[in-house]
Amino acid sequence: MDKNTLNSSFGKWVLPINFQTLTEQVTELKQDRYKKKLSTEAYIKLLLFAQLNGTESLRAISDALLDDDLQDEVGFDSISASQLSRKNNAINPAILSHVFLELVTKIQGYHQKHKLKLKSPFKIIDSSTLPLNLTNCKWAKFRKTKAGVKLHLRLVFMEDHSVYPDKAVITTAKEHDRNQLEVLVDEKYAMYVYDRGYIDYEQFDRMTDEGYFFVSRLKKNAFLREIESFKLPTNSKALSYSFNLKVKADDRYFKLHVG
Repeated sequence: MDKNTLNSSFGKWVLPINFQTLTEQVTELKQDRYKKKLSTEAYIKLLLFAQLNGTESLRAISDALLDDDLQDEVGFDSISASQLSRKNNAINPAILSHVFLELVTKIQGYHQKHKLKLKSPFKIIDSSTLPLNLTNCKWAKFRKTKAGVKLHLRLVFMEDHSVYPDKAVITTAKEHDRNQLEVLVDEKYAMYVYDRGYIDYEQFDRMTDEGYFFVSRLKKNAFLREIESFKLPTNSKALSYSFNLKVKADDRYFKLHVG
């Protein structure tokens, strides 16, 4: 295999990224004005390599440059952890956001072209808290000694068993999950699944009336009163049944349909 081309296994993995557009954006934002070795393109490739291989530290990324394929991709054979740290601090998040959105658009286009789009796409919504240094990120303080942001991510599961993220929202870690429910549930043709952190009974009632389909675990203290139900025939292959519920929260009742 010629390692000086994009025919390496890692090169094929990053091939969907439009590096020409990336270079234009980097130039416009003057991101590499003072770079000595580590360009933004090389930096992104190193991060992707680290993600692909489960590399957990900047020093480990530095050590990973022993890989010949990676050296050919980034154009140098060594980088220090301190150089990576400086690039982390200097990188404009808009560049990474652009790469993410462009890849999502490509994936969506591929599924539509090959008719792999589900009639009712299955979408899972969840959040992850990412810790930050409180000294440098006082704006993101959420505990006495901690700072952080929260990534709210929506994943789409396709009928060909592929999975891809199609929407991401970043907030401070203080932000409650349910505040992003209306932002992430925005298409009526999909089925949404999310955890109890997104529970908002008033929004559930509105979503039911407007024709959204969703599944969520209820809180332990939810008061349920069954209004209507029916048993499946003995020869049915279905694994569940539909029923209407009234849910009590804060002394108010909200109508839900489950099925």
